[in-house]
Amino acid sequence: MEIITDFLNSLYELSNAMAPYILFGLAFAGVLHELVPESIVTKHLGKENISSVVKSTIFGIPLPVCSCGVIPLATSIKKSGASKGATLSFLISTPITGVDSILATFGMFGWVFTIYRVITSMFIAMIAGILTNIFDKEVEKPKFSVMPQGFSLHVDKEDEEEIKSCCSTSSSCSTDETSNKFSFTKAMSYAFVTLLGDIAKPLLWGLLLGALITTFIPDNLGEILKEYSWLSYVIAIIIAVPMYVCATASLPIAAGLMLSGVSAGAAFVFLSAGPATNTVTIGVVKKMLGTKSLYIYLGSIIFGSIIFGLGLDYIFNISDIDPASLIHMHEEAGLISILSSIILWVLVLYFTIKSYFKK
Repeated sequence: MEIITDFLNSLYELSNAMAPYILFGLAFAGVLHELVPESIVTKHLGKENISSVVKSTIFGIPLPVCSCGVIPLATSIKKSGASKGATLSFLISTPITGVDSILATFGMFGWVFTIYRVITSMFIAMIAGILTNIFDKEVEKPKFSVMPQGFSLHVDKEDEEEIKSCCSTSSSCSTDETSNKFSFTKAMSYAFVTLLGDIAKPLLWGLLLGALITTFIPDNLGEILKEYSWLSYVIAIIIAVPMYVCATASLPIAAGLMLSGVSAGAAFVFLSAGPATNTVTIGVVKKMLGTKSLYIYLGSIIFGSIIFGLGLDYIFNISDIDPASLIHMHEEAGLISILSSIILWVLVLYFTIKSYFKK
């Protein structure tokens, strides 16, 4: 009975922590979809080259969006024509940093830690994007199939509707770009119907699994990581990868670990891998980009975080600076989070149930 109570509490806290960011991310993605022509996304992020990966990484760095708020944004740019590599690099670079997180990191850990965190997140994101473009090429499904007898064209019913929809709503089918004015209704419809409908099911399972994992994380986390020394990197990865934690919210946790004696490198691993991944994002990446991209995504974050964590420890070891001496602490939450959580659960359950009835 106590485990069930703990699970429900974890689910409640997890939902409250994630919901405002997810709803904000959806709304932002809807507005972005209306304001930014798909041709721009296709032109700058659509090619499978290093340039598109670098651009998507740089674009993602300053955005104040967490690992779940980034999901609708990434889904949106993917639907607009971004390559798998560009989408993946955006998915990684955006949640690790953000203007709010950068400033908070500077205030809590100082400029060395802050610059290191931003630069390394860029490297991890770009490596993942480049590897994806090399090893997981886009495979486009042909919309039309040419029939040998009479060379007639066959169009699937679903594709026919998609083409009609495109030519009735998208600026890419129109020669007059100025006629496509911003519509708040269309933006919100795209955000909370099209995008949320796509990610509702993995989002639901991710929430449940994330709460389950959080329930079994020990309270004496700092003591465990301190006791196992270099294995603290591995333990930090095992905890950070499935767990939901925002870039800013992860700072007090990392600070607590360092104050309890854990190395700056192990704390960095948590700061890097924690915001970049969670059970929700993992499920969505698999659905949106495929299994091969998912392996590249997880591999780049895990190995990148450990390598750069070791590098940070080396920097502090050759200097006379005690990382724990740089730390300052703080945190909080409220009514907006609870309301956001209720709205999100209603929408997610609606689209999930709807998807099962469609089968």
